[in-house]
Parts: sequence; C-alpha cells; structure tokens
Amino acid sequence: MAEETKIKKDLPAQAGENNNSGFKPIPTGEDTKPTRSTGFRPGQRGTGARKPGFNKTSFGRPVVKDEFDSKLLDLARVTRVTGGGKRMKFRAVVVAGNKKGKIGVGVDKGKDVSQAIEKATRKAKKNLIEVVIVNGTIPYEVKAKAGPAVIMLKPQKMGRGLVVGGAVRLICDLAGIKNISSKILSGSKNKLNNARATMAALGKLKIIKK
Repeated sequence: MAEETKIKKDLPAQAGENNNSGFKPIPTGEDTKPTRSTGFRPGQRGTGARKPGFNKTSFGRPVVKDEFDSKLLDLARVTRVTGGGKRMKFRAVVVAGNKKGKIGVGVDKGKDVSQAIEKATRKAKKNLIEVVIVNGTIPYEVKAKAGPAVIMLKPQKMGRGLVVGGAVRLICDLAGIKNISSKILSGSKNKLNNARATMAALGKLKIIKK
C-alpha cells in the first residue's frame, strides 16, 4: 500500500487539474471547434479572389462595323487535273459595295466554300471603283465589253427603279444606283463575264462639266 501511494504521488496530474510540474497535455483536435467559412469578399486578394474586370460582357477595343455589304454572286466547283490526279476547289464571285458610289467584284478559290467566299470578299474590297451617280442614276448611256459579254447601261427617270436583272442588278444595288436600265447585247449568260462587263461600263462614267 505504501508503494502504491508513492507511485501515485510521482505521476503527473491529469488534464484540467492544477499542476505545478509544467506538464501540458498534447492537443488531439477532438475538442477544437470548426471554423466557419466566410466565403468570397469584395476586394479579397489571394487564392480564389476575382481580378478586376472579371465576367465583363465586353472588353478591349470596340468592334468597328464594316461599311461595305457583300453578297455572293456565283459559286462553282472547279477541277484541276495534275499528274497526281484531280484537285477540286471552289470558286466564289463576291460583290461588295457601300451603296454610296463604291463597288468592287472579287474572284478567288478555296478548298472549301467558306474559305473561297472569305478570300473573294477581301479581293472585292481591294478592287473598289468610284461610280458617278447623279440624282440616283448614271449621267449618260454607256456600253462596255468583257470577254464575250457586252452590257449597255441607260439612265432612267426618278421612280422607275432598277429595270435590270442578274449580275447587273446586284452590282447596281450595292453601288447605290436607284434608277437604271440595262440590256445584254451578247448571248452570254456567264455571271462572272456579265459582272466584269458591268464594272467596265460603270468605270467609264465621268463627271460632265458644263
């Protein structure tokens, strides 16, 4: 009994009792209280903080709208025969104009339809010409030839409208001509040749000095 009493005196006091020996119990983490997550705060820095300008609908430079309207005039599939076989591509004819006197026609090829149209549109915007327009029509009658196609353009009175058809109508509309009539003097029905003849005829127009 004396030995048991001596051993009890030598043992350190349990956790929660006053002990002058300097012994501290090792925390096990069972009694620790869970911390509450505060979530995202405005202006918070560090992991998960949003950067300025996050989730904006538009940023950077404003998009400038193109003033030219472009329309597809003709689309054909062409084939080139080589020693290794046939190579197929698409040829697109695009007319571009701003309806204020500027008009252009572009022709180009591509491996697919979208590539051909895109390349032809860029060429049409590079090959622009100025068209002389007086009171919504051309100043005088003009005729031009491109390949086998021959086109004649005549001015019309206000209110007559576009008395034309096919490629000539599309070009005159995008050029901004409101009243005009035309006649195809040749038997060609090729849209590309008719478009080139129309562009050549519009390029002959000059301002008449009185």
